[in-house]
Amino acid sequence: MNTKLLYQTDSYLKQFTAKVLAVQDGALILEQTAFYPGGGGQPADAGIIRWQNQNLALSKVEKKGDVVLHHLKPDLAFKPGDEIEGVLDWERRYALMRTHTAMHILCGVVWRDFGAQVTGGNMEPLKARMDFELESMSADFAERVEAAINREIEAAREIRVRILPREGAFQIPDLIRTKINLLPEGIQQVRTMEIVGLDLQADGGTHVANTREVGRIKIAGHESKGKINKRLRIVITD
Repeated sequence: MNTKLLYQTDSYLKQFTAKVLAVQDGALILEQTAFYPGGGGQPADAGIIRWQNQNLALSKVEKKGDVVLHHLKPDLAFKPGDEIEGVLDWERRYALMRTHTAMHILCGVVWRDFGAQVTGGNMEPLKARMDFELESMSADFAERVEAAINREIEAAREIRVRILPREGAFQIPDLIRTKINLLPEGIQQVRTMEIVGLDLQADGGTHVANTREVGRIKIAGHESKGKINKRLRIVITD
């Protein structure tokens, strides 16, 4: 039993229909889902499940093994075979898509211009932080980075997502830009996200289709988190 992950091939799905495969600990396991269950610093999606003329709010979405669990309040008597409609909180999801893509633009620029790997990161809608393996960071550095990342937005670079066999994916140079390889061992297919002409990484999250959609990125702060660990905070504006 597994859940088909619709968001992996189409981040712009706002709603979908699916059959219930099972109910586990009060959570629905669906044959397919467009709800992102969280991971890689990107929060899980929010939204509702429509069933029998009821709009049921999701309290939590999480991935466990090959299935995605859709937790609901209240807990109702679903059974395998029931058909539901999932509706995403699209405003929130699209903000997260813009933010996640902004993080990749930032990562791509810092890697290209300074050769620094990512040591950590997190996001919420239209705000994020990224940590880099850097010995120093100054206001001048932050200004240079801000100018560079906004040039990449203005370049209107296409964003491509592909799912590749593991062997082929790992022939791509610098596929993993994080200090720690977060890909599970034994995974047979690797999803890649490419900002054409700037960045190509293994990535499981959701993104916009063109850098223009991100909006403007502002460096909101910079700080030291250790001898060779420096943090940049960004906000996304329209």
